[in-house]
Amino acid sequence: MSRYLRRREGISVSHNFVSMLWRECGLQPHRQGTFKVSRDPDFATKVANIVGLYLDPPVGAVVLSFDEKTQVQALERTQPLLTISFGKTEKRTHDYVRHGTTNLFAALDVLTGNVIGRCFDRRRTTEFITFMSQVLRQYPQDKEIHVVLDNLSTHNNEDVDAWLAKHPNVTFHFTPKGASWINQIETWFGIITRQAIRRGSFVSLAQLIKKISHYITHWNDEAEPFRWVATAGQILGKVAVLDCDFRKLVANNT
Repeated sequence: MSRYLRRREGISVSHNFVSMLWRECGLQPHRQGTFKVSRDPDFATKVANIVGLYLDPPVGAVVLSFDEKTQVQALERTQPLLTISFGKTEKRTHDYVRHGTTNLFAALDVLTGNVIGRCFDRRRTTEFITFMSQVLRQYPQDKEIHVVLDNLSTHNNEDVDAWLAKHPNVTFHFTPKGASWINQIETWFGIITRQAIRRGSFVSLAQLIKKISHYITHWNDEAEPFRWVATAGQILGKVAVLDCDFRKLVANNT
């Protein structure tokens, strides 16, 4: 940065001055992020509906956040993991042998933090209905249940409609297209990926599935719900600002 300023402006500043300036102005040029502005025409309505379930759920009802983590790979590293130690980071080989993949279906109880999970060979409507039937067996038959999930074709078709007709106590709430961040199970998927899947080395697909099962069991032993604090109004306000900035950027580059 110092060299850049000296070359462009003909001035000379130290790296200490630049660092101080970044801190005072809250600038973090070394960090990057990603974004996606949802183009769902019902975005505002869906956000208000789902956030309402998070912040003010119906009395006595169960709110579940559901999704699938597909193509989870059973990777066996070619050499043993080098564990973390003083002054050294954990290291694993970049090469591996793949022993197959599985699809993790999971439902997070938003009010308790408990997770119900099961691995399937495939991700189809058949597996989805089978899993949802398993989830319902965890609760009384007359319990009011609300499920937050994405609008994938396997979640929204005639077979699913027929299943819902047999379970009038269950209501599906679909997330806006391109807005998976509003589904709390995505946060949990990130945690299990970092703590159990990505850092593992599995000699078989069965070992990977067993690892996932054990992780869910231990998670539920000390489960705590995620704390959702953003209101629908705050989310819509931030998205509006982001969308405005995006449109300006597009206009300036056309």
